[in-house]
Amino acid sequence: MKALRYHGARDVRYESMDDPTPQSDRDAIVQVTACSICGSDLHIYHGHGFSEDLGFCVGHEAVGEVVEVGRGVQRLKVGDKVMLPAAVGCGRCRSCLSGVIQTCENGQGACYGLSARLQGSQAEAVRVPAADMNAVPVPDGVSMDQALMMTDALATAWFGARNAEVRPGASVAVIGLGPIGLMAVESAYVMGAHVVYAIDPLPARRALAEEAGAIALHPDEALARVREDTKGRGLDCVIEAVGGEATVDAALRLVRPRGVVSVIGVQQAKRFAFPLERAFGAGLTFRVGTCSVPEELPALFPLVRSGRLRPEKYISHRLPLSDGPEAYRLFESREAGALKMVLTPG
Repeated sequence: MKALRYHGARDVRYESMDDPTPQSDRDAIVQVTACSICGSDLHIYHGHGFSEDLGFCVGHEAVGEVVEVGRGVQRLKVGDKVMLPAAVGCGRCRSCLSGVIQTCENGQGACYGLSARLQGSQAEAVRVPAADMNAVPVPDGVSMDQALMMTDALATAWFGARNAEVRPGASVAVIGLGPIGLMAVESAYVMGAHVVYAIDPLPARRALAEEAGAIALHPDEALARVREDTKGRGLDCVIEAVGGEATVDAALRLVRPRGVVSVIGVQQAKRFAFPLERAFGAGLTFRVGTCSVPEELPALFPLVRSGRLRPEKYISHRLPLSDGPEAYRLFESREAGALKMVLTPG
């Protein structure tokens, strides 16, 4: 089959590799009909990956059709249309069955496309372990584009807003208006936010946030504007969707005493200074972590079906999988309004 394979910094190639084969009777093989590039894929693209492997297939957001199931697969059949959440669990322990795969009690939690341990989904086909749990049938009323956005991006945005404790009447800031940040703006409004400040240096992304109803600000003006609007009090909740030292610091300055900061940006530095004294004095709640997609889907399906959340509108490009290297280049450079890059095999 053809796939996008990682060979080093800024070296993703469209190449042949072995077709996926079942490794367990609980596995399924899914023919990928569409996949997409996530912001966290850029860390691998920049050479700051999660393993020393080379030549593995990248990507962790995909939808497709089941083409093979093992004897132990009971809930899926050949021909089912499925979405593949970014990370997998064992599908048997209490944590996985509750949707929280990061705490898989059998140590089988993994993410597609970080190494050869679990090949990625930017390919013509992908092996899905413990498929009864890790391949989710696309519900009626949900399009394949919408399902693709829910495999990671929308689920992470919703998780970030939920971790920020956005409640009816809340004042909120979202820092970083990539696809996840923009979806976090909409998620905050669905949760009842009274006002959302959307902060990003790119005018085109601020314009999209304004279309969603947010007050869009350049980072250089955000702190002064929020302090003026709140008479120095600060905001109830801040969602940080970048993962940089400066943006985390900004989040901590924007939030009010006893407010909540939720960091969902993948960290760009292994460590940086945390203003513990200031956070302690203000009694802040600070949450950071990755989303477990299965945990968020029960809330998201009805919101997407009803049209209250429309993640598919942030798809900016559709290219064949063979143009994957160019898609990565565009996504990295943010050229031509690049947001969600959808790739179609075949």
